[in-house]
Amino acid sequence: MKNILYVILLIIIFNNTLLSQARFTDVTKQAGIDHQFGVYDGFLGGGVCVFDLNKDGYEDLYLTGGINEDILYLNQKDGTFKNILEEAGLGITKHYATQGVAGADVNKDGWIDLFVTTITTTDSVKLIPRAKNLFFLNNGDNTFRDATEAYGIDQMNSFSTGVSFGDFNADGYPDAYIGNYFHDYKGELNEISDATIVNANNTAKGYLLINRNGQYFEDVYQQYGMTHKGFGFGGVFTDFDNDGDSDLLVNHDFGYKAKPNYLLRNEYPKKNFTYVEKDLEMDLKINAMTAAVGDYDNNGLLDYFITNIRFNVFMVNQGKGQPFVNKSKELGTQLFKISWGANFGDYDHDGDLDLFVANGDLNPNCTPMNNFYYENNNNTFEEVAYKVGVNDYGISRGSVIFDIENDGDLDLLVVNQNPVLAYPIPSKTILYRNDSTHGNWIKIALAGINATTNGLGARIKIKSGDTYMIREIDGGGSSHLSQNSTIAHFGLGAAIQVDSISITWPGGKQQHLINQASNQLITVQEIPNKSSNTLYYGLVFIALIGIIFFIFRSKIA
Repeated sequence: MKNILYVILLIIIFNNTLLSQARFTDVTKQAGIDHQFGVYDGFLGGGVCVFDLNKDGYEDLYLTGGINEDILYLNQKDGTFKNILEEAGLGITKHYATQGVAGADVNKDGWIDLFVTTITTTDSVKLIPRAKNLFFLNNGDNTFRDATEAYGIDQMNSFSTGVSFGDFNADGYPDAYIGNYFHDYKGELNEISDATIVNANNTAKGYLLINRNGQYFEDVYQQYGMTHKGFGFGGVFTDFDNDGDSDLLVNHDFGYKAKPNYLLRNEYPKKNFTYVEKDLEMDLKINAMTAAVGDYDNNGLLDYFITNIRFNVFMVNQGKGQPFVNKSKELGTQLFKISWGANFGDYDHDGDLDLFVANGDLNPNCTPMNNFYYENNNNTFEEVAYKVGVNDYGISRGSVIFDIENDGDLDLLVVNQNPVLAYPIPSKTILYRNDSTHGNWIKIALAGINATTNGLGARIKIKSGDTYMIREIDGGGSSHLSQNSTIAHFGLGAAIQVDSISITWPGGKQQHLINQASNQLITVQEIPNKSSNTLYYGLVFIALIGIIFFIFRSKIA
């Protein structure tokens, strides 16, 4: 009898454990996803951008292809995707070895535009700087037009990796940071190693592109006090100090022999960034591939999980003026792999952030290594990728989270590379559908008026019962060369409503809502600035006076 009771108890514990975890299903084939990133000389890439191309409420995907073709997947609203790259007018990308991608409504016409980084052309591949990056304006009819020259991007030939958008001057127009890997390198890319890469003249400065009223980009790197160089993998705009503006965390490869990571504090409204990485112990001398952003312990401070070729680092925010602390070992995330993409998300809707990490060996070494999935249990993490179905052994790079079919949970796409040498298993991009069925949720989309269209860089804070949670709207760079969904997602556990929602827009303006039901997507439209209303009504008044004066003069005549 005791044995039977013991077995029953084990079954109950096992079932409860399963119910506390997300479970994923590989739906790549049935969704129509057929993508593999083609590496040039076994080097770098690739990324994916989540965005709503046609404003139909379903998020679409742009995947860079390297030396393979890029793909623009239109969400068919039934769990499947259709590649419309050619008919969308993006065929020019075939002439470039593409790397990273991010989207933003650059000209504020209501449609999300695309910025694609490149490392070379497919026609001439020996010179660095090698090629221009590519910028496309969304026409609003499922097509794009090449605006690279019109926006000044064609004057910036470079070897670029990651791109991220953010409104660092809070004028409502998305600005951008682009990471560049090389300034000058004449060797073969497949020969790169510690011994060949660390010459100081190889390192490159990035681009800090300010958006001039939606008309063109201007590189204001020096004007804003930036002097750093490095083997850049891009950066992420993020408000690490909770002061309402977008700071910048820059990721660098080979930080232990060349240039480390940099953390730049935005001095808005001054037009300047200040280097604070040394004071805050964020000058990480690692091979930094990306930084996932999230408040893992719900204490109101954003933390940063930074991927690396050896041990990843989990930099925990200690509060204003205090240095960050690497707690990867204490939190259970210090496992050895070569890691690239990373995504915080509440995949199981229990009210805390879990963590997915995309792993893959250097090409062409190609030793198989599985991805990680860290389950958050009371602010410590357990690696359970094999239990939840995401322990793929492909050569993974970028990864993103979004909601394929708008059912309220976070799905996951992982970009895989083609192996340069023989590889024992398939290595193709994978789409995982989240098949968890427990726990409530809420999704919050922002509609900016004075701010950027999707509220890039805005902070959303919710209160549900005794729990506070925050999210930051992703402008790209928060996973390797990629951009997650710009819709904030919160798991609520058993809670049936959100008591309050507070939004801090870039620049510090705040907005509040109360008593919102769970299990819905709500779109919060920004309340316009009073000055904007005053200007608007003032212009209307002047126009009316002009019309009355014109009519009066006409009658006299």
